[in-house]
Amino acid sequence: MERSADQRRRLPPLNALKAFEAAARHLNFSRAADELSVTPGAVSQQIQNLEDYVGAALFKRTPKGLLLTDAAQTALPALREAFDRLAEAASLLTAAVDGRRLTLTAAPSFAAKWLVPRLGKFELAHPQVDVWLSAGMDVVDFASGEVDLAIRYGGGRYPGLEVTRLLSETVIPVASPGLLAANPLEDPTGLTHHILLHDGSPDADDSCPDWAMWLAARGIKNVDGARGPRFNQSSLVIEAAVNGRGIALAKRTLAQADLDAGRLVTPFEIATAVDFAYYVVHPKTKGRLPQVKAFVSWLIQEAAAHEAALRTMDNGAGI
Repeated sequence: MERSADQRRRLPPLNALKAFEAAARHLNFSRAADELSVTPGAVSQQIQNLEDYVGAALFKRTPKGLLLTDAAQTALPALREAFDRLAEAASLLTAAVDGRRLTLTAAPSFAAKWLVPRLGKFELAHPQVDVWLSAGMDVVDFASGEVDLAIRYGGGRYPGLEVTRLLSETVIPVASPGLLAANPLEDPTGLTHHILLHDGSPDADDSCPDWAMWLAARGIKNVDGARGPRFNQSSLVIEAAVNGRGIALAKRTLAQADLDAGRLVTPFEIATAVDFAYYVVHPKTKGRLPQVKAFVSWLIQEAAAHEAALRTMDNGAGI
C-alpha cells in the first residue's frame, strides 16, 4: 500500500540525526560532542533516542572503540547526502529571499581582462542584483551553498553540474606598437632580435603552444624558444607586452580589448586554435534562482557578441 505524504515525511528528531552522523564520522562520542558544541552525554542520549526510534542498535561498543552496525552503515551514506541537500536547500532559501546577491568565481585572467570590463552592462540591466566576484582557480565546493556559479577555463568536463560553453580560445603573437616601431618585425625569423614573453599559467592544455612549440611548428631554428621572462597568469604576460617588454603568445579572448584599443598589435596574422574553452558551470538547483538565470543569459549574449565581432574582424582581414 502506498504511503501517505505525512508518513513519508515523518522523521526522527533532526538533532538525533545530526548526533548520529557526527558520531558515525568520528566513531567517537567525545569528538562528535566537540563538533556539535554539546556534552558527550547529550550525544549519547540523542543516539539512544534514535535507536529507540528505529528499533535497532546503531553502534557496537568494542574494546578498541565504536563500530557501526550493518543497519547504520547502510543508512549513513543516504543520511550524509540528505544533510548536503538540506544545506543546499537552506542556501537556496537564503538566496531566494535575498535575490540581490549573486556570488560567482572566475579564473583570474578571464575576470580581469574580459568579465570585469563588461559587468557594468549587467548592472545597468539588472540594478536589483549585486554581483560578488571572487577570482581564483580553486575547485568550487558548490555543496557549501556559498557560490552560485563559476566560470572556468578547461576541457568542459564538470560532472554533476550544468555546463554551458561560452567562448573558444586561440593563441596569437602580440606586441606593443611602440616596440615594433622601434624594432620592426617582418617575419617570425626576426624574433631572434626580440625578447619572448612566456605565459606560464597552469592550464594543463597540451594543445596550447608555448614559444618552443610555436617556433618548431614553423621550422624556425634560429630563435631560442626557452629564453625570456615567464608569468604565471595570462593577464600578466599581456600587460608585459602592452608595456613593451617583448613579444607574447597571448590568449586572444583575453588580449582582444588591448588589441581593439591599439595598446597591442599582431606582428603576423597567425592564430592557433586550442582545445580548452571558457565555460559557465553551476548546480541544477542554482539555475532556478532568478539572478542566476539572468546572469547566465547575459553571459551567453555577451559571449556571442564577442565571437561575432571576432568573425567580422577576421573576415575583413581575410583570415
